[in-house]
Amino acid sequence: MNTSTEPVTPHKITGYTLVETIYQGPRTTVYRSVETATQQSVVIKVLSQEYPSFSELVQFRNQYAVTQNLSIPGIIPHLSLKPWGNGYGLVMEDFQGIDLGQYAAQHPLSLPEILDIAIQLADILHDLHQHQVIHKDIKPANILIHPDSKQVKLIDFSIASLLPKETQAIQSPKSLEGTLAYLAPEQSGRMNRAIDYRADFYSLGITLYQLLTGQLPFTSHDPLELIHCHMAQLPAPVHQVNPQVPAIGAAIVAKLMAKNAEDRYQTALGLRHDLHQCQRQWQEQGTMTNFALGQRDLSDRFNIPEKLYGRKKEVRILLDTFEQVAQGNAELMLVTGFSGMGKTAVVNEVHRPITRQNGYFIKGKFEQFNRNIPFSAFVQAFQDLVRQLLSENDAELNNWRDQILGALGENAQVIVELVPELECIIGVQPSAPELSGTAAQNRFNRLFRHLIQVFTTAEHPLVIFMDDLQWADSASLKLIQVLMTESQTGYLLLLGAYRDHEVSCTHPLILTLDELENQGIGLKTIALQPLDQGSLNHLIADTLHAPPAVVQPLTKLVLQKTQGNPFFATQFLKTLHQEQLITFDHDIGHWQCDITQIQATALTDDVVTLMAHQLQKLPESTQRVLKLAACMGSQFDLETLGIISEQSLTDVAADLWPSLQAGFILPTSQIYKFFQGSKPADSPDINPTYRFLHDRVQQAAYGMIPASKKPGNHLKIGQRLLAQRLEKQYNGDIFNIVNNCNKGTELIDDVHQRQQLAILNLEAGKSAKLSLAYAEAVSYFEQGIKLLFPQG
Repeated sequence: MNTSTEPVTPHKITGYTLVETIYQGPRTTVYRSVETATQQSVVIKVLSQEYPSFSELVQFRNQYAVTQNLSIPGIIPHLSLKPWGNGYGLVMEDFQGIDLGQYAAQHPLSLPEILDIAIQLADILHDLHQHQVIHKDIKPANILIHPDSKQVKLIDFSIASLLPKETQAIQSPKSLEGTLAYLAPEQSGRMNRAIDYRADFYSLGITLYQLLTGQLPFTSHDPLELIHCHMAQLPAPVHQVNPQVPAIGAAIVAKLMAKNAEDRYQTALGLRHDLHQCQRQWQEQGTMTNFALGQRDLSDRFNIPEKLYGRKKEVRILLDTFEQVAQGNAELMLVTGFSGMGKTAVVNEVHRPITRQNGYFIKGKFEQFNRNIPFSAFVQAFQDLVRQLLSENDAELNNWRDQILGALGENAQVIVELVPELECIIGVQPSAPELSGTAAQNRFNRLFRHLIQVFTTAEHPLVIFMDDLQWADSASLKLIQVLMTESQTGYLLLLGAYRDHEVSCTHPLILTLDELENQGIGLKTIALQPLDQGSLNHLIADTLHAPPAVVQPLTKLVLQKTQGNPFFATQFLKTLHQEQLITFDHDIGHWQCDITQIQATALTDDVVTLMAHQLQKLPESTQRVLKLAACMGSQFDLETLGIISEQSLTDVAADLWPSLQAGFILPTSQIYKFFQGSKPADSPDINPTYRFLHDRVQQAAYGMIPASKKPGNHLKIGQRLLAQRLEKQYNGDIFNIVNNCNKGTELIDDVHQRQQLAILNLEAGKSAKLSLAYAEAVSYFEQGIKLLFPQG
């Protein structure tokens, strides 16, 4: 940390005089300033770089967006957000505190002082969590302590969230949000768990561990190893590292640092009570004796645990298969079951061993309403891989570039045409020699195998997850066949999930699988069944923090309504809570429900109807954009949604916000935060993407559109995207335009418009042909002919 009395930047903020530089680091600089009008001392925090990255701008804006309406004693008031050069200046009250890490280094803290700090932080977290704020980056550097009063304040809300839960995508450990040494396991994106307020308890546990022992629980120069420690290793207990700390103090820290959020404290008040008891014992006895922790840790938040119930056998099969892959095998594993059975949740359990093996996990999903887009899931998966690679450092990125170019050679452009994002790694490539027919097919297959081999080694096995194979295009099914039969590579696990009840024996997927078996490729299948009564009872008992026998009547009712479908069961329980049929009684301190009242309520036994009912509680404007989003697919972007809804990005983001808060829509990155708080100017470079929580939510939103209006909706979407494309304001693929327009052809009477759409189908067919998706190409060509010769 550098201090100086001279500002190190030429930028000024009107109405403020810079007095001194309090802190200057590589990312941010902090000044003490005086507001001219009031002569009040303030602190102004700015970005250190003259040209900050977009990610830095998002995080900086987020601090103000999160805190501007907070009135919490433990949070320094954020007064305004001002333009500062190419970024912003965040104006805050001047607390005149010192960061806790620096203070502790200069003034060794006694146990009573640490207890007092911990109690203050528990109070701050209680207030934050009551305001639905997750801080996500608690550490000594983000805690200020006043040197005289010893009051503490929590600072730096750069990555804080206003959503009840966030899902972290897998990415390079070096580019994860937060600070690796203090990161909750679920913040790694490798735990198959969402991030909620309990992540803050883990980071607080690490902070207290450091204050009490003078060291971090986990240290490593390898970021991935550090993440694996958070996920799977237990640190030495605090009282073993520092014998002056009583065992009960160590137990509190250990509870805060539990790997699973369900095993941590569930409330800051429960933590505060235990800390106070320690403080009282110390003040009265000069020591601390053991007592039962969490006696007042009663949460009135309705949290359904995210751990898997009734799936131990299936997860074991999956993990055993990955171990074989890590030894050099290539395996194809299929996960089958009805929609909502938890296929994706089971697959995601492979994240933990992948982290241990330094492997890569990439995924793609086939779309129900866009089945003609060739290789769509493979493109998503390799876009995912490119995103992970781009977050590596320059030396590693150069190494990947050399390996990819070495594998693809002069024909690299063939793969770039399929995955344009690859150009960000290997640069612009020359056109590949033109081939057709079998020669083109063979070249494509060879190149794709070579690309796969780059990422399948003992040092980093590769897992590719293809979801919803029942909607896969023929080209993708052929590629799966090629990868498993013609590839000589090991260290590859190809996971495929599909709804087995939606495919017949003549379905293209089943024919492909039959052919693979005929060629001697062993297929491993995990068939997921509905939860039995015991597993469902366990889930409900954990949710309501009640003995299994007590919730048995509710279990039977939920089983009757949902038939043991995990997704339906959790949504049904959430509905009971939202309808106040399950409530928390604060007087007696536990959850209760009236089975008779629930049975008397006309609750549907159809999950799509249930989801539609919940969606209809959202504001009309939110329902409107969700219907449009559902037409686009399970994943969508803000720019396209803005085009088809004829709104600014800011307005569309505002309309979507209630659905994010309700958990029906999930952001796929943190860019969405740029549209929180004060309204930014729309920019074509800022385009957040989102996904529906589940296919059933998308299906419910799509089902809210009357059948008679669906063709018109799709036609409008296609036409608006086409208009934007002609104006060079839409860069999406031709398939999205054509697929939507084709669904509304019955409404097109104008000959010129039919000819125009026929030409677009020709373009889509040619694009599909270039991708060697011949069946899809034929489909587009046939559609074009029908448009030109409707009676033919």
